[in-house]
Amino acid sequence: MPSVTIVGSQWGDEGKGKIVDWLSSEADIVARFQGGHNAGHTVQINDKKYKLSLLPSGILRGKKCIIGNGVVLDPWALKKEIETIFDQGINVDNNNLKIAENIQLILPFHKIPFIIINLTPS
Repeated sequence: MPSVTIVGSQWGDEGKGKIVDWLSSEADIVARFQGGHNAGHTVQINDKKYKLSLLPSGILRGKKCIIGNGVVLDPWALKKEIETIFDQGINVDNNNLKIAENIQLILPFHKIPFIIINLTPS
């Protein structure tokens, strides 16, 4: 069973999303295996532009998609992204998106600034 893995060697803007979109037309499953919602890519299909950060771009091509456990998932960012592409005519549900059970989560308390307390005796 052949597979293709696309790994970028830069921090971004190197075209990974466009390559994945192009290759996904022939794929059965498209997986995102690392990263978070702090970056993303724009995919243009015909005259429509889709902005993705967490969802694998295969979702736009009707492929089964997986968000793997190397992704740091903000559930609220994912919900917003799903709602945005739903408004553009793309349905995301349990049939075309699976999320790893052991995925790393960003929760609201992770975003709260905290004070570092020096606990070493003086």
